[in-house]
Amino acid sequence: MIDPMSDAAEHNPVEETLTIARLGARGDGLTEGGLPVPGALPGERVRVHRGDRVSTLIAVEEASPERIAPFCPYFSACGGCAVQHLAPAPYAEWKRGIVAGALGQARIATTLMPLLDAQGEGRRRITLHVREIEGRARAGLMAARSHALVPIDHCPITVPGLHRAPAVAEALAAPLGHGRKPLDIAATATATGLDMDIRGHGQVSEGVRGVLTRLAGELDLARLSIHGDVVVERRSPAVGEGPARRVPPPGSFLQATQAGEATLTALVLEAMDEGKAKVRRVGDLFCGSGPFALTLAAGGREVHAAEGEAAAITALTRAYRAGAGFARITAEARDLFRRPLLGPELDALDAVVFDPPRAGAEAQVRRIAESKVPLVVGVACDPGTFARDAATLIAGGYRLERVTPVDQFAWSAHVELVGVFRKEARKPAGRTLRRPR
Repeated sequence: MIDPMSDAAEHNPVEETLTIARLGARGDGLTEGGLPVPGALPGERVRVHRGDRVSTLIAVEEASPERIAPFCPYFSACGGCAVQHLAPAPYAEWKRGIVAGALGQARIATTLMPLLDAQGEGRRRITLHVREIEGRARAGLMAARSHALVPIDHCPITVPGLHRAPAVAEALAAPLGHGRKPLDIAATATATGLDMDIRGHGQVSEGVRGVLTRLAGELDLARLSIHGDVVVERRSPAVGEGPARRVPPPGSFLQATQAGEATLTALVLEAMDEGKAKVRRVGDLFCGSGPFALTLAAGGREVHAAEGEAAAITALTRAYRAGAGFARITAEARDLFRRPLLGPELDALDAVVFDPPRAGAEAQVRRIAESKVPLVVGVACDPGTFARDAATLIAGGYRLERVTPVDQFAWSAHVELVGVFRKEARKPAGRTLRRPR
């Protein structure tokens, strides 16, 4: 439930009973008029404190048969999960419906596959907020629609290796003011232990760095950094499996779950193996630290990888050089928003994979749409921007064969997807024969 004192609560709310018509894209129950009621499900009669923009749930008077007991003690207080109270089958349809809605709004017709579960053992990364509460540092997550901290012992949807992360974050905050200056600490579970990146404090003195180095040893961390600046690396914090094993930069992008990375990679490889044309040369755009590029090269395909973050390209290059049996990988640090790959570069490729941030790949997709690349695989974490980019590719002559939703952000409103596009080679126009008169 939303804290009545949160930013989303209204002044002097009115208590009344409402009927919920449907589940919204954010996981809120919506009335027929579209008023959000967080925590409510379709078909329920609920008593609420009604506001103009959002209502606060007081009690469920008539429960939906699809309502189940949430497993997390912080559910409804923490803003991370939206729908732990919804049974698995309608939950999967709701998640798939988010993708269907985005495609429908863009008037894109395609085959929409069933939702793939990619939660696996749990999230391998969490960003904890550290604030001073009653004279001590407390680590936790923010309440829904609020800047209020919800201190937690551990997050149940994370892998076991992250369960001690809140206590570690509180310990690391001690030499930095115990949370009096707000801190955000990104914790990643790696094969060699916790990788912690502290944000929000700025530069620290050599004395404080020394204290943090000692704490990293006492807490048995693999690596500790401040805004990406490594304080100490006691062990290389490797992530990924098989050929995609690598050491990403501190705090850099990483798929939320190992199962998610594996599922997305499998869908990319599946698209490469289909069709009549042999895919030998692939462009991996917005490649991050290279899970797709490394796996594609391990399968014998040449890859050109591009990414705006230079440190991620360095991590990819190191993993490539340390491995064996890879086909050739070329990699460049390149801002694809301002300097996308152009026609001659793209036309030399048999396929392109793009996996941009939430804003999508608008500039790069325009260039792809003008190219002759026969196969394009789009990986996205935002169905809306994917639909926008898909419309550009379709207008350029591509056919969207299918879209597969992937659920690695379980119980939240976020959903990943993979779309497969193909452009058929145009047959040269034949000469028209004229009949003799």
